[in-house]
Amino acid sequence: MESFSSEIHQGLQHTSESVFVGLCEIVGTSQQVAIRRETQDINEMVENRLITNDNLIRMMSGSRREGFRLKGSDIDTMYWFNDHRVIMDMSQAEYYNTPNTILILSDSSESPPGFTLLQLLTPTTTDAPTTTDMFVYLARVRMKNRVYISNSFYRQIACLLGHDNATVHGPCGSANVGGQEYDNAYCFVCDFWPPSASSWIDRCHSWPDPEVVDDIVRNGCHFVAIGHPFGPHENEEWRVSFSLAEYKLVYSMNHCQFLTYGLLKLFLKEVLNQQSEETNKLLCSYHMKTTVFWAIQQNTLPHWCPQNLLAGFWVCFKLLLKWVYKGICPNFFIPQNNMFLTKVHGSAQNRLFLQLHELYKKGLACLLQSSSIRSYIIDVLYNPRLSICTDESMIRSEVYYDTELVEGSFVYDHYIVANRNLCGFTKAIHTLEELVHTPLSHYQVVTLQHYTASVLKSTAFALQNMYTNTGVNKQMYIADKQSCHMLKLAAKFGCISDMLYIAMYYYKTLRYREALSVIEMTKVKLAQPYLMYHGHVDRERYTEAVGRQSWSTKIRQAVALDIRLNRKICYISELIPEQKRAVLRYTAFLQIPVFVMLHFLEFLCYRHIDTALSLAALDELQVLVHHDQGRYVCNISRDISWEILGICHQITGNLQAALYSYQQSLTQYPFHCIHTATQRRIQDIVR
Repeated sequence: MESFSSEIHQGLQHTSESVFVGLCEIVGTSQQVAIRRETQDINEMVENRLITNDNLIRMMSGSRREGFRLKGSDIDTMYWFNDHRVIMDMSQAEYYNTPNTILILSDSSESPPGFTLLQLLTPTTTDAPTTTDMFVYLARVRMKNRVYISNSFYRQIACLLGHDNATVHGPCGSANVGGQEYDNAYCFVCDFWPPSASSWIDRCHSWPDPEVVDDIVRNGCHFVAIGHPFGPHENEEWRVSFSLAEYKLVYSMNHCQFLTYGLLKLFLKEVLNQQSEETNKLLCSYHMKTTVFWAIQQNTLPHWCPQNLLAGFWVCFKLLLKWVYKGICPNFFIPQNNMFLTKVHGSAQNRLFLQLHELYKKGLACLLQSSSIRSYIIDVLYNPRLSICTDESMIRSEVYYDTELVEGSFVYDHYIVANRNLCGFTKAIHTLEELVHTPLSHYQVVTLQHYTASVLKSTAFALQNMYTNTGVNKQMYIADKQSCHMLKLAAKFGCISDMLYIAMYYYKTLRYREALSVIEMTKVKLAQPYLMYHGHVDRERYTEAVGRQSWSTKIRQAVALDIRLNRKICYISELIPEQKRAVLRYTAFLQIPVFVMLHFLEFLCYRHIDTALSLAALDELQVLVHHDQGRYVCNISRDISWEILGICHQITGNLQAALYSYQQSLTQYPFHCIHTATQRRIQDIVR
C-alpha cells in the first residue's frame, strides 16, 4: 500500500514538473519575467525623473507589470498628479509645503472597509485653474458643509481626456488601440499606509520578508475612482488601491509561486469562465491573485517548487471553493473588505459553487479542460517514464531572451523623448547620466543604452532645427558638427535602424550622396537572414551569427526597430503636414516601419541624382505597402505607410496613384490620427 501511495506521489510530482515546463513556455521562465519587470522598472524610473509640466506620474500596474504577457490581457496604467497628496489625518499635513501641494483628507468614517471619501482641504479659489488642479476643480461636490471629490465626475473627466473611443470601465477609462485594450486609471497617491490595513503588517511573519514589508508600507497606497455599490456614497467614495504593494508582492514570489498564479489565471480563462454564461463574469483575475497571496502567507504548502506546482494549485483552488461556499473573499490587505459582496451572493453564488464543486470532484483532472495545459498532463499520463528537465536554461535558448529584451526595453523610449525641446533633451541626458552610477541590472543597462541613443537622435535634430536659418554660419557649422557626432554616436551603440536617422539628417541638410551611402549600408544589414524585427527572427541563423556575443554587437548587427519621429521635431519636410495635423492623444510620434522609411529616403535622395533609380525605389515601396501581410508593416503603421506611398506618387505627378494611396490610408486603423492631413492632400489633388 505504501509503495502504491509512493508511486501516486511520484506521478503527481512528475506531472507537476511537466506542467512547470509548459508554464515556462506559456508564461515565461524566471529570466524572461525578470527582463520584463526590470525594463519596466527602469523605464518608470527615468520617466518619473523627467516629470512633465503637468506633474503627471505614470505607473504600469496589473498583470503586465507583474511580468505576464498572456494573450488578451489589458494594459493597465495608473496616473496621478505629483502635487496632490492624500493624508490620513490632519497631523500629517505638516509633512508638506502646503502652498505647493493640494492636500486631500481621507474620511472613511461612513464608508465600507476599503473605501473612503476624499475631502478637499486646499481650496480651489481661482476661476481658471491650472492643468494640475483642473480635474479636482471640476469634480468637486459639497456634502456636510465640506468639499469632497466625486469619483464619478473625476472618472468621466479623465475619460474625456483619453482616447476618442474611451469608455468607463470600473475606475478606469478603457480604450482599444490597434487591437490592444488599455485601462487608464486617474487616481490620487498617499504616502502613508492606511490604518485599515495595519493588520496586514502584523500578519507578515513568514512572507514577505521584512525588507519587502517595510518597502511596501513606506510607499503608501493609492485611491482609485470607484465607490462601493452598497455604500452610502457610491458616486463620491474612492477605493483604496494597493496596486503598488501587489506588484512588489508578486516580485517577491519565487518562480513556482508565480507560475501557480499564472496557472490560476489560465484556469479562470479556459475552464471557469467557460462553464456557463451566468457565472463567467463572477470571478476575476484579482480573485486568483488573492488566493495565491493568502496561500503563500498562511504557509499551507511548505515547499513551492516544480515538483509541488500542482499541489500549490490545488491548495489555492480549495481556498477559492471555500470562499465561494461562504460568500466571502477577504481582501489581502483589508480582510474586512469582502470582495464577493457585490457579485458572488444569492442564486449566483449557489450556481458558481456547484460548478466549482463538480470540478473539485474531478480532482486535478479538471485541468485537462484547459487547452493550454492539457497536452503537458497527457504527455506524462501516456508516458510515465518521460524524462523532464526543469532546468530553465534548457527550456529557453539565448535568442528567446534577446527577443524579450528587445520587446521589453525598446518600446517605452517614446515616453522619454515625447514632446521635449532642446532644454528637455539636455535634462534627459543628465538624468540618464546620473542613473548610470546607480545599481542597475544588465537588462536595465541595456535599456538605458537604448534610451540614450533615442535622446541623442532627437537632440541632434532639435539642435539642427534651432540653428537653421539663423544666418550665423559659424553657429550653424558648430551645430551641424555636433548633430552629426550625436547621430553617429547613437548608431554606434544603437541598432541597425538607427543608421537611417543619419541618412534622414543628410537628406535634410541636402547631402544626398552621403545619405545614399548610409542607406546602402543599412540595406545590406537589413538583408541579413538573421535579422530580428517585429519579434520575427530565424533563431538558428541568429544564434550562428551573433550567439554568445556582447549585447552591443547583437543590437548593432542583428536588430532593427521601427522609425519613430517626435511630432515636435522636423526630420523630413515632406512629412511636416502629418506631424502638425496629427491629433495625437495617445502617441507623441509617427511610427514608420524601417523598410518603408528606407525606400522613402532612397526615393527622395535619388530624385536629386538619378530619376530612374528614384522610380525603382518607389516601385519597391509600392510592392511592400500593397502586398505585405504584417511581416514588415504592422497594423498600427499601415495608415502612415499608405500615406508615405501617396506622397511619393504625388511628388512624381502620378496623381491617380497618390489619390488611391491616400484613400487607402483613410481606411486603415487610425493609430496616428493623420486623417486631417490625408484629407488635405486629397483636396490638393482633386482641385
